[in-house]
Amino acid sequence: MVTSAHVLASQAGRAMLQRGGNAVDAAVATGLALAVVYPVAGNLGGGGFMLIHLADGRDVAVDYRETAPAAASRDMYLGPDGNLLKGAGSSISGWRASGVPGSVAGFALALEKFGSGKISWSEACEPARRLAADGHVVSQSTAANLRAARNLPLFEESKKIYLNGGAFWKAGELWKQPDLGATLARLQKNGPREFYEGETARLIAAAMAANGGTITLDDLKGYHAVVRQPLHGSYRGYDIVTMPPPSSGGIALLQMFAMLEPFDVRAMGSNSAAKYHLFHEVMRRAFRDRAEYLGDPDFVPVPTAGLLDQTYIAGL
Repeated sequence: MVTSAHVLASQAGRAMLQRGGNAVDAAVATGLALAVVYPVAGNLGGGGFMLIHLADGRDVAVDYRETAPAAASRDMYLGPDGNLLKGAGSSISGWRASGVPGSVAGFALALEKFGSGKISWSEACEPARRLAADGHVVSQSTAANLRAARNLPLFEESKKIYLNGGAFWKAGELWKQPDLGATLARLQKNGPREFYEGETARLIAAAMAANGGTITLDDLKGYHAVVRQPLHGSYRGYDIVTMPPPSSGGIALLQMFAMLEPFDVRAMGSNSAAKYHLFHEVMRRAFRDRAEYLGDPDFVPVPTAGLLDQTYIAGL
């Protein structure tokens, strides 16, 4: 079974299963297809994590989160007055808002190390390439998500790609993305490192340089996905397997469950003030630790054991 945020991406994954592939093969094809049909979150230009439970009982985590470019600095999103920049130069909009993309490297690593061996990289890319080149019918949710993305009309490239002649796409219209199709075709032909060392990398670096961005060809060449050991915990007899740093969600999740476990949540009632108060305070403490201590363990020390120590959590 394959489930995702878009039926066409799920169908791409199912096609891998029907050809003898395993769940990881399906996940990679699905993820690549989401870059085409689910632009609000599917991506080639971002990153993520993959948590895999293997048939032999092992659990592994693939970390392909974006990393900061070498030119990134502590105050890069502050103006001369020391206040946060707004608009195109800020941390959430414009050319300097991007990290070094990890999705392609992560999908490739997962396919190589944990795929069935029956699905090639080129085969995993094909559904996404076809959807981009031939187009797909815009769904109601995609049309709504694009309308809600206020930054799209601000930049010539995003207007060209994500708007239809200056107007937002409407549900039922056929949306073709030829540039993305060409990128996926290059990845098919030349392999995943093409994104980091080939023509795609050169196009990214040149566009960044021309528009005040910070990602360089060296940043792209230096990017590699990482296999990590997941975090393990429990809640009321259930085993929890979750992402380790640089994801901050795993530690926060285990902390919150551990803080909740001593309480009789059911007795509080499903919508009671007492329950909401408890959950609010639990989340407040976990997110405080998240902001204070968590980061990428390849660059900063993360006190994972201390944050998950049961005595420490009891104190929270």
